[in-house]
Amino acid sequence: MASHRKKIGIMGGTFDPVHVGHLILGEKAYEQLGLDRVWFMPSGNPPHKRNRQGRASNEERISMVQKAIEGNPHFELSLIEMNEDGYTYTYRTLERLKQENPDTDYYFIIGADSLYDFATWKEPARICRACTIVVAARNHVPTLSLDQEMTYLSHQYGGCFIRLDTLNIDISSQLIRQWIQEGKSLRYYVPDPVVSYIREHHIYLAPKGEPEYNG
Repeated sequence: MASHRKKIGIMGGTFDPVHVGHLILGEKAYEQLGLDRVWFMPSGNPPHKRNRQGRASNEERISMVQKAIEGNPHFELSLIEMNEDGYTYTYRTLERLKQENPDTDYYFIIGADSLYDFATWKEPARICRACTIVVAARNHVPTLSLDQEMTYLSHQYGGCFIRLDTLNIDISSQLIRQWIQEGKSLRYYVPDPVVSYIREHHIYLAPKGEPEYNG
């Protein structure tokens, strides 16, 4: 009898801050693909986001993810990309995981915007060899266009791309930070424990003279 191969989904990103869109994607990927676990993997200092002035620290982002996923038995925090070298590349992380866990298949979850930038990532062919790419739709991206891009990239890099069938909440961490700067409420967009943490630690505070965030 063949041994059961594990199926792990990976939600990567800066999570600056984590919001309900991340959580919904993770949950729907878990359900649709029959995953064993979904790892939330904060990037230490991603190469395409080196200027992080005015953002949350690594420790703060880790704490926010922990608070967001607690209580969900199939969500886990992974710190594999929090390394002393600073900069991280997806292909290196995935190849390391494959080498250390040959009995596991990895599903890397990305948004539609990232799909159209995929060719600019470091070593896209090596990423494709190391995992299945799971693509979440965005409201402003037609399904036909998304499917065509997935087919093109699959042929270009020999990869397997799967579209995630889920309702989309078109929200971003950048928008959340903007709302904080403008003093707007985050209720129902960010988990309550994370909102409390942001407020208590004065993260993303507006410059002097601008509106203060009050939850």
